[in-house]
Amino acid sequence: MKIARGFGARTFGHGDEIATFDNYHNCDARSQFDPNVSTTIRCIQYKYHGWEEDMIKFLTAGLATAAFTTGAYAGGIDRSGQSTSVIFEPGNYVEFSFRSVNPNVSGVGDPAGPTPGAASGEVSPSYSLFGTAMKFAVNDRLDTALIFDQPFGADLAYPPSAYFAGGATAVLRSNAFTGIARYKFTDKFSVFGGLRQQSMKAAVGVPYVAGYSASGANDTQLGYLVGAAYERPDIALRVALTYFSAIEHNLSTTESSAFTPPGGIPTTTKIETPQAINLEFQTGIAADTLLFGGVRWAEWSKFDITPPHFAALTGGASLVQFGDDRYTYTLGVGRKLNENWSVAGSVTHEPQVGGFASNLQPTDGYTSLGVGVTYSQDNMKIQAGVAHTWIGDATTGLFGGPVGNFEDNTALAFGMKVGFSF
Repeated sequence: MKIARGFGARTFGHGDEIATFDNYHNCDARSQFDPNVSTTIRCIQYKYHGWEEDMIKFLTAGLATAAFTTGAYAGGIDRSGQSTSVIFEPGNYVEFSFRSVNPNVSGVGDPAGPTPGAASGEVSPSYSLFGTAMKFAVNDRLDTALIFDQPFGADLAYPPSAYFAGGATAVLRSNAFTGIARYKFTDKFSVFGGLRQQSMKAAVGVPYVAGYSASGANDTQLGYLVGAAYERPDIALRVALTYFSAIEHNLSTTESSAFTPPGGIPTTTKIETPQAINLEFQTGIAADTLLFGGVRWAEWSKFDITPPHFAALTGGASLVQFGDDRYTYTLGVGRKLNENWSVAGSVTHEPQVGGFASNLQPTDGYTSLGVGVTYSQDNMKIQAGVAHTWIGDATTGLFGGPVGNFEDNTALAFGMKVGFSF
């Protein structure tokens, strides 16, 4: 078959090669189909058939990279970023993901604190996260998805030392299943929503407060999400806005201290994960190139963990509290190298909020640089990414005064994702 060649000529479909042009004005009415010529020439305004499919490959590579960065050491106890991007995958799709994070966080006693100059040692153990998601195209208008993630978490362990918090520990775990349905009014506008079933458990040891420790049993509660999206498939544009409700947990807790009977006392501890809004976007900016990014707001200013007995020991002080909301910004670029390989890079920034940080979360903001690669073959794609995070300096406080300074800390994250279309 003879063809006309222009900007971005490629082979798609059933072996028919399609020509594209830098400017659709190059194509007059006669050139679009001339019965005297044995070739049909399709003129497309700055695009080619298959643009959206290629851009989606870039998007998944980019968002994989972004996820590795934002999850490395986000504000509050945020870990997954709660992305709903799987609902936009074409057709039917399933994916499995893994991420490993290795923080290096340490500090020294503040000159005005109880142990001035004493080293805290490394306080943040490595941790891993797992996730999976399935998306089904019910028909041309309706899509559904099921997502499993581990949205919130904490891991902290001060080694025994001369530092006043030596021996302190904190662990928090969460798992969430999210069911989503999306309805497309047109090729451009859609709305989606669903329910989240979230479970949480926690344990803490604070020996510098009368030998205090507590363990909260697993608690499961429901929340919801709603969102809307605008898309322009011809230029791979998508803007999606998603709202996540707060979810309140009441953990059956056993608290112990030097002032409780052996075995501790039973109490109930309230932990409410914050409401949040995600704004995610992508757009094609040139042939084989995608710009993507997003903004996440989470209402961490209302987050507070105050077990009853701990409050009694400290005159009403909170075990963990974050005084400000957190905003996280991501911007990245994806690039297709050939039919099988694409790459992406992203920068994520969460501004510092200042004030005293919790001794059980001695960080304040961060900046991450991440790179990712995607290999696609037939109905399979494999993604891998790595991110380096510069963690914001923090001064921890106790009873209104400074006790520790944590500076020049970092984290390294690695992640993989395998996806299949079917």
